[in-house]
Amino acid sequence: MTGIEQPSPWWSPPRHADRKPFLMARAAITKGLRAWFDEQGFAEVETGILQISPGNETHLHAPRTELIRADGSRAPRYLRTSPEFAAKKLLAAGEAKVFEFARVFRDRERGDLHLPEFTMLEWYRANSAYDAIMADTVVVIAHAAQATGIGQFSFRGRIADPFAEPELLTVAAAFERFAGIDLLATITDGEGDRAALAEAAKSRARVADDDTWSDIFSKVLVEHVEPNLGQGRLTVLFEYPVPEAALARAKTSDPRVAERFEIYACGVELANGFGELTDAGEQRRRFTQAMDEKARRYGERYPLDEDFLQAVAVMPEASGVALGFDRLVMLASGALRVDQVVWTPPAGEP
Repeated sequence: MTGIEQPSPWWSPPRHADRKPFLMARAAITKGLRAWFDEQGFAEVETGILQISPGNETHLHAPRTELIRADGSRAPRYLRTSPEFAAKKLLAAGEAKVFEFARVFRDRERGDLHLPEFTMLEWYRANSAYDAIMADTVVVIAHAAQATGIGQFSFRGRIADPFAEPELLTVAAAFERFAGIDLLATITDGEGDRAALAEAAKSRARVADDDTWSDIFSKVLVEHVEPNLGQGRLTVLFEYPVPEAALARAKTSDPRVAERFEIYACGVELANGFGELTDAGEQRRRFTQAMDEKARRYGERYPLDEDFLQAVAVMPEASGVALGFDRLVMLASGALRVDQVVWTPPAGEP
């Protein structure tokens, strides 16, 4: 034999056959969840992928493209990182319950748990508190496990029972338990005290001179908190500190924290949900602050979606959640990586 033997492409019959059980699990989960959402009175929607703004979070990066209009003029567009903006516009237009299996796109992401193009399952309830969407998410995860008949999730030596009563844990309690840090003591008037958190975390994480409060928070979360979540059962991590509120509203009874939650299984983050912010001025302030930080770090910023900000001002009280559907299928099918559970892996990869 001459030359270097090339591996079989992903679409060769043997390699496709290896993936087939995971793909059949994906189909069963999709069918089951669509039936559940229909029973709950949700409308399935399909929102636009090309957007003026792909989202305004500091560390999310979106592929950029350009539209050429009929007159030859050009307009910059982005592939969305989430359907959230469009879904909230629908709430503002009068829709009460919507869900979408949305194709979303993110640059700078690839690994066992990350793909540059993936499916996000998002749903929103008008006039519902965020504990309602939290309960939804626990049920959705259990339905996925039921659809495949799997008894427990397993990933990298960790296990979790998707049918057991989930652990409810505040972010502050998690930081105290797993890192010995009094997180809320580092928040004053809605802002994180960088010096206070740096001092509290100095023995737990490597703190760089240019790290912000959020950077230090993220390092402790990733290194010390997340690996301990979703052990034996799901963990609902809730009441995020208000500097990490993103698109969530602050909690009325304690303005140091926001109505934001994440759900973990086997140390894997599956879902991120909010009691939705309806203060357009506050949302604009947060977005502007995040884009200033993106410009400082990465030399780029995304435009604000003015239609979205107008929608925020008139949308009803609501709650919503984004669930990484490929990750859920991975756990519910017994796959080891998310690229095993997508029908076609990222273009240009073996």
